[in-house]
Amino acid sequence: QVQPVESGGGSVQAGGSLRLSCVTSSRYCMGWFRQAPGKEREGVAVIDSRGVIDYVDSVKGRFTISQDKAKNTQYLQMNSLKPEDTAMYYCAADFRTSHGTCYIRGTLKAGVGYWGQGTQVSVSS
Repeated sequence: QVQPVESGGGSVQAGGSLRLSCVTSSRYCMGWFRQAPGKEREGVAVIDSRGVIDYVDSVKGRFTISQDKAKNTQYLQMNSLKPEDTAMYYCAADFRTSHGTCYIRGTLKAGVGYWGQGTQVSVSS
């Protein structure tokens, strides 16, 4: 198992774009979560081993998750960024929530999966 390592965060104005990258490996899925100050960590996007993708409603149509299996890398292309997208973004693999393994909805199961240290995304209005 490769410990996830994120890159690509930064500061942009509303309407701008960023692309996050994460080098990791997984058995079941790779995904992205985010956590804003004072809020719980929430799932953003997931891609599983079959290529099935899911997004949280608030980013649908703006964010795109993808992966390059040969490079053990996943990406999160974020377009039309909004101030409410400001958060620390975490790369994760083989995580679990109260809804099940590789679900981004529900409450995260602590201690399950592999997590990066996070990369900050800040969007100004």
